[in-house]
Amino acid sequence: MTASAAELDRVLAAIRSCRHCFEAPQGKPLPHEPRPVLRASSTARLAVCSQAPGTRVHASGTPFTDRSGDRLRDWMGVSPQEFYDEARVAIVPMGFCFPGQNASGGDLPPRRECATLWHRELFAALPQLELVLAIGSYAQDWHLGESTGRTLQETMLSWRQHLESKRRPRVLPLPHPSWRNNAWITENFWFEKELLPVLRHEVRALL
Repeated sequence: MTASAAELDRVLAAIRSCRHCFEAPQGKPLPHEPRPVLRASSTARLAVCSQAPGTRVHASGTPFTDRSGDRLRDWMGVSPQEFYDEARVAIVPMGFCFPGQNASGGDLPPRRECATLWHRELFAALPQLELVLAIGSYAQDWHLGESTGRTLQETMLSWRQHLESKRRPRVLPLPHPSWRNNAWITENFWFEKELLPVLRHEVRALL
């Protein structure tokens, strides 16, 4: 095992055993036992970076095992076998554990502890990444930094500029594949016509 692979294994083991948001939280503690869900390897050149696991993923321990995952794989033009090939695709959400739900039954935002404690260290152990798919505003804020637009719409309208930036790894912003975003996708016809063909080309080149 190379030194870089050993360092990644160390970071992943630390994340998977993390109980910070349960035992020493920033604010209210996680309302259930932690179950960090992420996938990464020293060979994956593509990273899928989204918000946080939902209820189904918390139960299964496997990311995107829901309708949003089906839609995301369709956007990317990949099979489940390709998507879950850890040697080629890393899956690193902003919050590693399911954050719980609000009073109306919607998922809470990703826990702040994860990015603060782990993201810089984790991505430093993934220098081979060439493309990050930043899904939703939380991931876009972290991966694009000051380049993020004032709104999700503004960020998405600048998707080509973000992709062609000199930043490494390159970042392609995407809306969340939730079916709640159907209206946005319908209104922004350019997303399927212009962005998705580029996304599929980029993904295929890395796989």
